Amino acid sequence: MARTVYYTATSLDGFLADEGHSLEWLFRSDIDPDGAFAHEPFLAGVGALLMGSSTYRWVLGHLEATGEPWTYEEPTWVLTSKAASGATLRRPDGADVRFVDGDVVAVHAEAAQAAGDRDLWVVGGGGVAAEVAAADLLDEVMVSIAPVTLGAGAPLLPSRRRLELIETTRNRDFVCARYAVRGPEPEAAPAALPDL
Repeated sequence: MARTVYYTATSLDGFLADEGHSLEWLFRSDIDPDGAFAHEPFLAGVGALLMGSSTYRWVLGHLEATGEPWTYEEPTWVLTSKAASGATLRRPDGADVRFVDGDVVAVHAEAAQAAGDRDLWVVGGGGVAAEVAAADLLDEVMVSIAPVTLGAGAPLLPSRRRLELIETTRNRDFVCARYAVRGPEPEAAPAALPDL
């Protein structure tokens, strides 16, 4: 059975993008494209992708800015809201991109079935990964940590989850970690006030 993996990069202080939704800080760090946790080796085991509409818009903008084509051959589900429906989002020529506005459990089931025995990649953003995790459908988090702090921006995983570290390594400038998702992290009980 396929794993559902949130595979991403983050700043040291836990942000996927800065306050202006830029990832320029990420591209300033050195990485071996064939090394540990690198994109192409990871993608070789992926059967389907799941992302939010903001991430999808960023990917399209990046491709347009660099002149690169859409390269994902795997079917891609893009979670949208009514305000950001597929009618307002462009689909690259020949791409198997499906715009959906619905329950993440149903969307995940469809995407996981399409992935077959390969992984379902939760591309992002953090809100989508948090929704998948809240539905107890996220198996792993694979994160490459860049040597930069941003102070604010889009958070890596905006939910309380219990993780178990199962692998660490390094890829040039990046510290790489893989975690199994173990469930929700309980809220701390309020501290009792001392007697005065």
